[in-house]
Amino acid sequence: MKKEIHPEYFEASIKCACGNEIKAGSTKSDIKVEICSQCHPFFTGKQKLIDTAGRIERFRRKYAKFQNEETSA
Repeated sequence: MKKEIHPEYFEASIKCACGNEIKAGSTKSDIKVEICSQCHPFFTGKQKLIDTAGRIERFRRKYAKFQNEETSA
């Protein structure tokens, strides 16, 4: 292995916004993340649906005419 070409390796502390902390090896000493396996809906089984400003309803109204044309044809 060549000397002085590899980055420095640390025992990193990965901190999530939910408060969970994970230890791992990395080239950075401290890593901050917004979401982790303790709070992500895929891993927790708790799905959060956020409909901001009625986006789903707006989408349904916009494409309702196309759905009605297909069923009548």
